[in-house]
Amino acid sequence: MSVTAKDVAKLAGVSTATVSRVINNDPRISENTRARVMKCINELNYKVNNIARSLKTNRTYTIGFIAPEISNEFFMNVARGVEDEARKYGYSIIICNSNESIEEEENRIKLLCEKCVDGIIIIPTSNEGKHFNYLKKQNIPVVLADRLVENFQSDAVLVDNINGTYSAIEYLINNGYRRIGFISGDLKLTSAIERYEGYRRALKDYCIPYDSSIVKFGDFHVECGYRLMKELYEAENTPPVVFISNYFMHIGATKYLLEVNMRRNQINYRNCNDYHNNDEENNEMRSENNEKDIMIASFDDMELSALLGFCKLRVAQPVTEIGRQAARLLLNRIEQKRQESSENSTNNTNNANNGNNATNNKLGHKDAKINNLISTLPKQKIIRLKTSLVFT
Repeated sequence: MSVTAKDVAKLAGVSTATVSRVINNDPRISENTRARVMKCINELNYKVNNIARSLKTNRTYTIGFIAPEISNEFFMNVARGVEDEARKYGYSIIICNSNESIEEEENRIKLLCEKCVDGIIIIPTSNEGKHFNYLKKQNIPVVLADRLVENFQSDAVLVDNINGTYSAIEYLINNGYRRIGFISGDLKLTSAIERYEGYRRALKDYCIPYDSSIVKFGDFHVECGYRLMKELYEAENTPPVVFISNYFMHIGATKYLLEVNMRRNQINYRNCNDYHNNDEENNEMRSENNEKDIMIASFDDMELSALLGFCKLRVAQPVTEIGRQAARLLLNRIEQKRQESSENSTNNTNNANNGNNATNNKLGHKDAKINNLISTLPKQKIIRLKTSLVFT
């Protein structure tokens, strides 16, 4: 037979309410009482019945987190920020992978609703948001992170992509660069759209003509960065500097340039050691060894960014802070929903019982702690966090 809170209370010589307050870290409990109860909990190996608690409180203290790729370092750093903040208020998170599929994203949303999560944070896989309206029908609070979508209004936590990119391009211009290549992500994503807009604005403000031949559009993946850097490098009008819109395309572009350098070194070695080549062969090798030096500037400053040697300038965004702010905003919405539900229930009860049940609405410590988050929120709140420039 499983151990209950009554068993702990009996052994500790306290009430079940005191056991509950100890479990929820209520500051009203003295250290002596807390230590005595915790000792009994450990002796009896008591485990909180979260299912029973959820049925009683109509909340699970869990929030869902959906990302396009759970193997993606950026997305998991956002998730870390979400968990760090949620843990402060007794919440756990369930992480789901949408695998960059709208269909999978919709399935993950429904799964999390079936798990009765109290709210969901989503990094959208595309700009389409019609299927997110399912959450409104289920009355589940939702916050978007990193990207916005069409056909769905929601709270969101983003970074200032436009000004972040603008400041990087402006720095390059002020340091004498006029031909600045640009490798963009998919313009179906708002983050890619905004970074491209920052690039265009900087060129316009400094009266530099837009050159479509040195602007490439991709999909934020390593393979795409490799391919697009190859296209720019092999063109006749290769720009001396290229701004790359995210970390993973930056990795791909660096991989290509490293391969170029390796081939160049191999040719130089052959030139130094093979004295029997005829003039035609030497001319062919010199043509193949046509050196082009390219500097990279990039959006994102991840853990290994400083090791990508061609990059001298990066736009750093506060990745974990995106998660923290998203969690804090979501917890605000969850508590706002709980209070509205509680007020409606109280009003109905008071109408039936002449207001004699007000004592049923006292908050426990955990609820009181979450309640401290509450502020008057607008219908839709969008937070944009500042970026910063990092130099190598």
